[in-house]
Amino acid sequence: MPLPYAVALVGTVLLALVLRMAVPRSPVPRLARPLPRVDAVVAGLGVLGLVFHCTAMFYRRVVEAIPGTSAAVDLVNRMGPASVVMYVVPAVLVLVGLRRQHPAVLGLLTLALVAVGVTMYNGSPLPTHLATIVATAVVLAIIGGLLTRGVDPRPRTRVAAELS
Repeated sequence: MPLPYAVALVGTVLLALVLRMAVPRSPVPRLARPLPRVDAVVAGLGVLGLVFHCTAMFYRRVVEAIPGTSAAVDLVNRMGPASVVMYVVPAVLVLVGLRRQHPAVLGLLTLALVAVGVTMYNGSPLPTHLATIVATAVVLAIIGGLLTRGVDPRPRTRVAAELS
């Protein structure tokens, strides 16, 4: 992966974190949706799976330096059915974890993840594939940085109130 793309990916994530901390009305109150801990864990596992897949392809030696990863890295790089599964499962985990987001945002994220998969497995030029990865990172950063908020601590039902 060329350095400008890697810088764009890392920069996007860092910018989202900075905006989240620096902007007084962040997350955007009118658009922000809750992200319960379980959903955050599911989405986080999905993101880790996608990062593993991406780094296994572009930084193979770095990932193979981690003991026990060689077989998985090899499966990813063969670009066969196992590689597809190793991309699709984390992508679905991300979508499941972020399912409470606004439908338009979730739709945009779905399109971005599909675009990454299509450009990866259908022989698109590398710059096109890398651009879809950066676009997906931007969408994820916007969701995480500006559109998610923690769980509402107030109980929503009488039963929940009685249980607490």
